[in-house]
Amino acid sequence: MVDVVLNPSGVRVIDPILTTHALGYRHAESVGHLLFPRVYVQVSGGQVLEFGKEDFKLWNTRRAPGARTRRIDFGYLGRPYALLNRGLEGKLPREFIRDASQVPGIDLGRGVVTKTQNAMSLGIEAEQAAIATNANSYDGNHKLALSGAAKWSASTGTPITDIAAAREAVRATTGMYPNVAILSPDVWTAARDNPQVLERFKYTKGGPVTLDQFKALIEVDQVVVGKRTYADDAGNFSDVWSNCMVLAYVGASGGNAAVDPLAIAEPSYGYTYTMTGQPAVEQPYWENNEKSWIYGVVEESVPVQTGGLAGFLIQNAA
Repeated sequence: MVDVVLNPSGVRVIDPILTTHALGYRHAESVGHLLFPRVYVQVSGGQVLEFGKEDFKLWNTRRAPGARTRRIDFGYLGRPYALLNRGLEGKLPREFIRDASQVPGIDLGRGVVTKTQNAMSLGIEAEQAAIATNANSYDGNHKLALSGAAKWSASTGTPITDIAAAREAVRATTGMYPNVAILSPDVWTAARDNPQVLERFKYTKGGPVTLDQFKALIEVDQVVVGKRTYADDAGNFSDVWSNCMVLAYVGASGGNAAVDPLAIAEPSYGYTYTMTGQPAVEQPYWENNEKSWIYGVVEESVPVQTGGLAGFLIQNAA
């Protein structure tokens, strides 16, 4: 059996092949990484590099001969962050393999690791959604709570108008329009079926308004629906993203995973700080009592909002 030390200073025995698989993994229905792409750090704690209006200031670059050259800083050290230690183990029963005396083949290992990461990624997605859908994450000019006749599910709701105003609010404070939008399933249904939206397509659409059509209509590069659900201990299911739309400007990575490490210094709505080389898969070990091979997946990471002015939250649209 492999002894695994889970504190940050411990030494882990890592399976390099399965770790490579884990690093490239992404759950098909996850969307939180679009707002919080990974950036890799070397230490488990520090200060968040946050971005404010200073990062978009118009600087006077002129200088007289012999005069001092102005110096500018990018971002500022804000609140502290601490990477969260995460770990789950996946189990491959002996009955699933032909010879329990040997480590299972790499394909079987990948299957167990993928299922384990499915569970881990759901927890991270929930943390990302909790930040992005929290009204306290935004100032008064970057959020809108709808009610009554203003809801998009009402015939009098105006999603196109509301989204246009949200885009302008982000542009006014960052100089950039949002390039990512996440809608919860209920809000997507309300927007898709809203009369103001349907009016724009009454002469062209051959069926329900598609997400691609809506994306072109609101002029946001990436528009996705947060479809993931979770179950409580009683087996009741809920949406991870519920009754909301989040618009944000995410740095040059455009919300893609494994961004350039230097992207951490680029103004952006958020990042998921992750320890370099993680997630990692530990060497599998045989558990005699359960007659199974055990695969441990570990990760140190935490999602943080680094630029609240680069986002806009619309609540209670449905």
